[in-house]
Amino acid sequence: MSAKDIVKEYLEAWNNRDFDRMRDLMHRDYTYTGSDGQEQKGPEAGLTMSRLFASAFPDGRISVVNIKELGDTVLVEFIGRGTHKGDLMGIAPTGRSITIPVCDVLELRDGKIHHEREYMDMATMMTQLGVTRVPLAAPA
Repeated sequence: MSAKDIVKEYLEAWNNRDFDRMRDLMHRDYTYTGSDGQEQKGPEAGLTMSRLFASAFPDGRISVVNIKELGDTVLVEFIGRGTHKGDLMGIAPTGRSITIPVCDVLELRDGKIHHEREYMDMATMMTQLGVTRVPLAAPA
């Protein structure tokens, strides 16, 4: 299986809420780095993040827009969609829907996902949930 195929299967496993399959595709030394730059080590750390979003957005889906394989690194641009029906980092369900672009950089080692860096615009997501507002641009 190519690196790109492994990543596609990993993302589809999230769509199917198949966390066992996700774990199978993670390297034993897996590291997750979120948009805040915080590193979390181990497959369970990555699965905790995956479960958090799956719980907060039970109808959530990932739709791949673009995927590029560069040796053992895969770049994935996708759209995350879902309805906020569960707790999200202390934010009570709002019932609002979100649509946010996400970019993941996944490095593979030994045919498994070794390091996942995820970049998403949390401010846009929080605005869509109605918990914050983005300031207007300054007048020219």
